[in-house]
Amino acid sequence: MQSPPAPEEIAQRLVALKAEHRSLDERIAKLAANPDDDLEAKRLKKRKLQLKDCIAQLESMLIPDEPA
Repeated sequence: MQSPPAPEEIAQRLVALKAEHRSLDERIAKLAANPDDDLEAKRLKKRKLQLKDCIAQLESMLIPDEPA
């Protein structure tokens, strides 16, 4: 069984995912000016949502469990 990633590894992954998320934001904004690239914009938006979900999941892993 694989052990959970260390908080430092999670933090590094979060930084990378957030950077990619910002990059996609910029690319989507540029594509918005060109309606011919609608399919590409939809693909990028879908990837951006996937990144958002991954970011949320990793951030929740950094929150320590509270005893019941």
